[in-house]
Amino acid sequence: MVSAAMVSAAMVYASLFVTALIAATFFPLSSEALLITLLQQGYAPLLLGLVATSGNTLGSCINWYLGRQCLRFQNRKWFPVSAPQLALAQRQFQRYGIYSLLFAWLPVVGDPLTLLAGVMRVKFPLFLLLVALGKALRYTLIIWLSLQWL
Repeated sequence: MVSAAMVSAAMVYASLFVTALIAATFFPLSSEALLITLLQQGYAPLLLGLVATSGNTLGSCINWYLGRQCLRFQNRKWFPVSAPQLALAQRQFQRYGIYSLLFAWLPVVGDPLTLLAGVMRVKFPLFLLLVALGKALRYTLIIWLSLQWL
């Protein structure tokens, strides 16, 4: 039998997953505040880290997919990026290389970086590895620092 406490805990972890997923897309949302709050409430740090990393990585995968699909619309008037802007972004991505995806967790630049990786046709397994690694390291550091101050 499933207890009310188990359902409540599952909903808490699910809310962190969804928050982390949305935070990795272009919607302005932060998963760190919820993560730290849940740590303060005594939820399992390892499970919180895994859930947050999974959700945030999936959000970046959505950006990658959108990047893969968006170029077919680049000749439309409503396309939000001009051809020179797109060319500049592609040159910058090539300049800093694929390993810049380790920094996909950074505010402001992380979301466009993952979208651009899709535009640049970065192979998905490599994309997933680099993005997940960077995000896991970030959440691990946040959890570790938070636990030092709790």
